[in-house]
Amino acid sequence: MAGTFDKPEYFINRECSWLGFNERVLSEARDKSLPLLERLKFLSITASNLDEFFMIRVASLKDMVHAKYTKRDIAGMTPQEQLDVIGKRAHELVHQQYVTYNRSLLPALRQNGFELVTEHEALTEKQKEYADRYFEENVYPVLTPMAMDSSRPFPLIRNKTLNIGALISKKGEKGKAEFATVQVPSVLPRIIQLPDSEDGHKCGILLEEMIERNIDKLFLNYDVVCAHPYRIMRNADLSIDEDEAADLLKEIQKQLKKRQWGEVIRLEIEEKMEPKLLKTLRKELNVKEEDVYKISGPLDLTFLMKLYGLEGMDEYRYKPYHPQPVPGMNDEEDIFTQIRRKDILLHHPYMTFDPVVQFVKQAAVDPNVLAIKQTLYRVSGHSPIVAALAQAAENGKQVSVLVELKARFDEENNIIWAQMLEKAGCHVIYGLHGLKTHSKITLVVRREEDGIRRYVHLGTGNYNDSTAKLYTDCGILTCSEPIGEDATAVFNMLSGYSEPKSWNRLALAPIWLRDRFTRLIEREKQHALEGKPARIIAKMNSLCDKEIIESLYEASAAGVKIDLIIRGICCLKVGIPNVSENITVRSIVGTFLEHARIFYFMNGGDEEFYMASADWMPRNLDKRVEIMFPVEAPDIREEVRHILDIQLADNMKAHILQPDGSYEKIDRRGKVLLNCHDYFCEEAERRAWHAENPVQSRVFVPMENPGKN
Repeated sequence: MAGTFDKPEYFINRECSWLGFNERVLSEARDKSLPLLERLKFLSITASNLDEFFMIRVASLKDMVHAKYTKRDIAGMTPQEQLDVIGKRAHELVHQQYVTYNRSLLPALRQNGFELVTEHEALTEKQKEYADRYFEENVYPVLTPMAMDSSRPFPLIRNKTLNIGALISKKGEKGKAEFATVQVPSVLPRIIQLPDSEDGHKCGILLEEMIERNIDKLFLNYDVVCAHPYRIMRNADLSIDEDEAADLLKEIQKQLKKRQWGEVIRLEIEEKMEPKLLKTLRKELNVKEEDVYKISGPLDLTFLMKLYGLEGMDEYRYKPYHPQPVPGMNDEEDIFTQIRRKDILLHHPYMTFDPVVQFVKQAAVDPNVLAIKQTLYRVSGHSPIVAALAQAAENGKQVSVLVELKARFDEENNIIWAQMLEKAGCHVIYGLHGLKTHSKITLVVRREEDGIRRYVHLGTGNYNDSTAKLYTDCGILTCSEPIGEDATAVFNMLSGYSEPKSWNRLALAPIWLRDRFTRLIEREKQHALEGKPARIIAKMNSLCDKEIIESLYEASAAGVKIDLIIRGICCLKVGIPNVSENITVRSIVGTFLEHARIFYFMNGGDEEFYMASADWMPRNLDKRVEIMFPVEAPDIREEVRHILDIQLADNMKAHILQPDGSYEKIDRRGKVLLNCHDYFCEEAERRAWHAENPVQSRVFVPMENPGKN
């Protein structure tokens, strides 16, 4: 059937699919059943997402157009055609963001006792006095106004910074107005609290509005003709020639500085900006008309995350969830004893991330531990894991750490950690030539009475104790001998390029993970053709690999039932006659960010479960070091099945992919409501209560799944 399933009309463009995902996030901000501040948070997330999308994906397409690259994507679109479609949809998305902000969220804030002053003219006399004094004491000393004239060229406008552009003319002269600009300082709070309004409402004003109100104080010998905020987005996609880079760390440091000089790919301006001022900005920044976004409201809605944290408004947020203890684990025994007893499943954020931190911390001080090896992709700002690795090296243990310097937007952070670890005596590997190391693996080598034993943590998410409270991920702690041997082979390969002749349990990209996935899908297809039970359930962040999608189409056409749980990008189409009629796709967007990768294959009744660090994307399968690992312990397999069952039964946060490429919420009329995030939180709390109260409670029974598959 070669060639049957590779028609462009069978695929959704990757960028359009991503925009669809951000629209699903926006739908949470528009959902009036959510607490008010939760809605603000989701709107802030859509703005942050869109910034990154432009800096990387749109920038990459513009680079292709500049290079006259015309190759079509899997959906049959050239880079220019993609940019044209993205432009229309992005403008509409921004319009919907501000409709949501202006017509829904601002009035709701006002109704609930908080007023965000959008125009300084509306301030009361008391508030004006406070704002002007605050400006004089706190803001004015920080500002650096910059003018442009024959002796002063147009200044560097930094990426993502908020600025106020002005046209100014010398007092008493009716000559030509000159351009001037001032950066809104990011070191000061974006929202300044004001005295309460006359009706008792709490009030705040945005920093740029306060600066606009006092801008004449920055240009004392000039009249300010007009002043308006603007913001630019630059190409931030690093271009690193690893063949020519003698020192990868220095090359990345050099490229990071260039981000501030990248091509301007988006200009956001206040909607009422004077045409003359806009003309100057467009000319000096070299921005096309279609790349100008006229905003009806404050620029850069990421400031709403600050509103989310307002004190005294707990009733407008969800009650914070505290990750629960991992079932079967305790603080009395050392972690190695507990892992020897049985493999341990970790399901974050419902279960605490502490065992992962303790795994490294205890290894750092245990006199029987000889070596610790770990891969780090993204870590938190004050990482206890990095501190423990440094301590382990200082304690004389062999510590090898692969720090991925090419982790996008974490490059600077990772450079700092890498240098700190090196100073502590760790052997640091700065990623591999031509590949990103995205796998999440830790190996602890320990001397015990019966010889050397290897303990391994394998996960789907980063070693980041902060995001582990927000992202849903899975991991396993094991001392399985075959997995331990494979873990040693992984690190030998990373540090010395020595690939073993065979592997026991782990499957690695870019070596043979792609082939493994296609063979597993092919096996289900063969089972279906032979009349045996055949089913695939795959959960991941993104699906855009053409070869994998074609394999899924083949399996579906053969009768395999395929359920995909994909948070973000999905280039596969459902409902194509004789092609994808047996495939369903759901995207779950809710309280937590879905991040786990889980794969189930029915295998004629001899079921197999896997977890992985990889999505089904070309970059994961061909250009990254990724690991897929089997779930073998019977009790953990049942837990993983339970996770998939609940996600497939979710009818509150799940959006279902339609044949036309759109997503729709499930019709819940007459159904028992199930929000998988709430379900897992409640279940984890119930488990913890049963563990703490063994006398009062009966044996823990999992909560009923109203939609068990």
